[in-house]
Amino acid sequence: MSLRIEHPGWWNAPVPALGDPDPWLVVVGLAPGKHGANRTGRAFTGDASGDLLFATLDKFGLAQAGEPRGVRIVNAVKCLPPDNKPVPAEIHACRTFLTAEVAALPSARIFVALGEIAHQSVVKALGGRLPKARFGHLAEHRLPGERVLIDSYHCSRYNQNTGRLTPGMFEAVFARALALRDAR
Repeated sequence: MSLRIEHPGWWNAPVPALGDPDPWLVVVGLAPGKHGANRTGRAFTGDASGDLLFATLDKFGLAQAGEPRGVRIVNAVKCLPPDNKPVPAEIHACRTFLTAEVAALPSARIFVALGEIAHQSVVKALGGRLPKARFGHLAEHRLPGERVLIDSYHCSRYNQNTGRLTPGMFEAVFARALALRDAR
């Protein structure tokens, strides 16, 4: 049964970017969560991933009352993928949207990729080369246009529950982003 039929009051459509239209920092997630952004129509809103992301942004003064400040939040994949796992064709098809989104953000210099799929999409969208930019939590990559990509494990409930990503690990990513911004 289709989610549009099962949940007609849900968003059930591509989820738009959220936050500052002229950011210095862009957070790139994987895709809308079934009970989060796919339900609400707002990136990282309504699920555990968003709870950790917004708590961390708030802690560092990068959001206020759930609204990003100096930050734009986008997804590598625009729609809810089947079984919450995007297939390569979907990732590739959505990359044109991500490329256009980041091209429209000339002030964005620092990017945070949440997970390996987001990492790969950002590297390609910004003109980098994947063999030279390997994913790893807190790994930093210098990309064309004096842009920097910082990797993080995705803030999914699964990663939080298994301890793969702790709040402290996630906070370290945003502390590094701020340090890079302030060093310029």
